Amino acid sequence: LYSLRLLLILINIDQETVLNWFGVETATKFSTTAESLDKYNLHKANIESKLSPALSVETLKLIIISLWQQVQDGLTLTDIENIIFFLVFLRFIILIFRYNVKTSIYITCIGLCAGYLWYRHLIDVILMYRQMLVKVPYFQRLGASAIELESSSQAILTTDLKLGSEIHWYNPGKLLYYAFIKGIIQTDSETGLKYYIDPISMILSNLNETRKAQILPTYYKIYNIIIPRFFQTISEFWNQLSGIAAYAIITRIGKRYCPYLIRWHWTFLLIIGFVEQILIYFLYRLMYFQEVVIQEKLSIAAENNYFDPNLLLQFNLSTGLLTFCITLHLGAIFFGLLHAIWGQYFYFPFLVENTELHIGPRPKNSIYSGGQTAWQDEKQKNVPGQLPKLWYGWFGSGTSDIWIFSSFKQVLVNNIKKLFRK
Repeated sequence: LYSLRLLLILINIDQETVLNWFGVETATKFSTTAESLDKYNLHKANIESKLSPALSVETLKLIIISLWQQVQDGLTLTDIENIIFFLVFLRFIILIFRYNVKTSIYITCIGLCAGYLWYRHLIDVILMYRQMLVKVPYFQRLGASAIELESSSQAILTTDLKLGSEIHWYNPGKLLYYAFIKGIIQTDSETGLKYYIDPISMILSNLNETRKAQILPTYYKIYNIIIPRFFQTISEFWNQLSGIAAYAIITRIGKRYCPYLIRWHWTFLLIIGFVEQILIYFLYRLMYFQEVVIQEKLSIAAENNYFDPNLLLQFNLSTGLLTFCITLHLGAIFFGLLHAIWGQYFYFPFLVENTELHIGPRPKNSIYSGGQTAWQDEKQKNVPGQLPKLWYGWFGSGTSDIWIFSSFKQVLVNNIKKLFRK
């Protein structure tokens, strides 16, 4: 905590610093005007400098305006990351005034970890939809970002030219692997040859020629054949089981040390993964039907100077359905991402009940457990004859008895009771 205070003292945190950190171009310029009376009175020159102002409400306004201008023409992965970090920063400042710096750091890091899970899931879904996103006007830039990300990932795997330069913050495993590989390999600047500088290779380089002749065949076999094959096998197993293994270790075995907020959102993501597969493969089939079946028939009709309005209607309907489903799916993920980084919960029928069957109710006596879960409070009351609710308010805060559909709901219940009495 004291090192953080020292860091805050050493860094000049003004409006320009914060705007530069968010990538916002500031119009603040340093202007110097000098008026010399004569060559003997230069010390009377008036030098005016317009310094960068301190943090204020204007700083927050500039950040919001800049982010809004960036997302008007469509989102990219960079825009999404900027929005995430802005919301995390804003929540961090709010929590400082509500609690203290130490507690604010803990709560913000917990929310950031939960948001990281949603953001990784968002990237996976965007990569699956990358060809479809081009058809949605607002998501075209997002689709281009997904295609670029996929291409760069394939280039790194096949050519290995940009090791470490294209690794993102949300992929810590690959970041550590490339850091280790770069650390044990040295490239000669003159010849371009690569040398291993790990301890085993350095010990072997100091052996005499007789020992080298005996050991080097085994050494090269281990380094060039056995280790790469072993790593490839482990990588395939890891790609298949890493998610479940990490979930089981962190949220099951280490649930005592894992905050409830992370366990709740992680379990919810695993459960909705089974439901999402149905929607994703349905959209795959719909896109195949549109591009292969309908598009081919439209091409044949155009070659024969024939126009079929039914084919055009089917094409437009499939495009509209694709746009609606993708927007709804991505909107739901953004909704969960927003709740996660702000340390909140939300209710969705059936899925939330299954989530909480695995991890239990929220501990209300801890400030690190996140926001409110009004559905848990109502279910603990166990009121008989009460109709199930589909909405529990924003951020799970609950809804009052007087809501927009209360009159309609009461009339419907009364009519049903009268019908059964007759």
